[in-house]
Amino acid sequence: MTSTTRLSRRSFGLLTAGSVASLAIGAPSLIRAQTAVNFAVPNPSALTWLPYWVAVGEGYFAEEGFEPRLEAIDGSSAVLQAMSAGQAQIGAPGPGPTLGARARGVDVKFLYNLYPKSVFGLLVKEDSAYQTPADLKGQVIGVGTADGAEVSFTRAILTEAGMTEGADYSFLPVGDGGTAAVAFLRDEVAAYAGAVSDAAILAARGLTLREITPEAFLGFFGNGIAMLESQMQAMPELAPAFGRALVRGTRFASDPANKEKALAHCAAGNPQEGEQDYAASLYDGVVNRMTPTEAFIGKGYGYQPPEHWQAIHDSAVASGALSEPIGDLASVYTNEFVEGWNG
Repeated sequence: MTSTTRLSRRSFGLLTAGSVASLAIGAPSLIRAQTAVNFAVPNPSALTWLPYWVAVGEGYFAEEGFEPRLEAIDGSSAVLQAMSAGQAQIGAPGPGPTLGARARGVDVKFLYNLYPKSVFGLLVKEDSAYQTPADLKGQVIGVGTADGAEVSFTRAILTEAGMTEGADYSFLPVGDGGTAAVAFLRDEVAAYAGAVSDAAILAARGLTLREITPEAFLGFFGNGIAMLESQMQAMPELAPAFGRALVRGTRFASDPANKEKALAHCAAGNPQEGEQDYAASLYDGVVNRMTPTEAFIGKGYGYQPPEHWQAIHDSAVASGALSEPIGDLASVYTNEFVEGWNG
């Protein structure tokens, strides 16, 4: 995919809610004073953050009294750095990087499970001989960025397969979309740890891939909404309001009758992506991954199963991503807002 048709993951995009505020119709609360907040995300795909752009376009944030501004930066670690530096009041990191930041003393807390089904998959060429992760011993694995959430996700899979990074395999940052496709076509990588958006883009480019993610790891949830505890104290109304708007956006997007309108909201957030032929299929994939499994759908959108956090934590320790266990894992996340968001 050329840079003229899609933002790259390494781009620094600043996409404002104000640019699409005119899409909100009939919301009397728009006359309220709006509190500006920065929302940092690790890639510029508007469809990846579907409920956000729907909530912007439908005026849900405005009704809550907030004017969020989305900043697309390079990976989960950069999101956490922006939050720590006070450049973003709220962000969307992955759980693995969040654990690492918490272990380093960052007072980050995961609030909302945006992707209850794993957003990532371990992908190989359809005609390759690789059938399981163990078959990748001695190979190079492509990732979007060196410190993205996909790295900890894949490292956990390969650790369970008995492999050690550096000795049995290596990671190669190859970006996403078109640059990832080039890496495959040049045989620079044997597999790619891709998000749902990456898989849709690669398929649109005619590169047929096959997923070899072990079933147990498909339950490893993806990126979600997080804040610093200090920021939560400074802006106690932000987390409840942001989550309510996201839940409303998710419910709107999940109704098939709203698909075209929701796609238009996302296209307003990222016009280049909206022009692509993969947009409709990516939309379906995102809605599926954002829908909780039958076991947890009753808990509501945003719920974080403690057993899933434990599995992610234990894998991070086993792989060496965490040098030692976190003593109080419950300090990393909270479900305190979930009931209110879904009320």
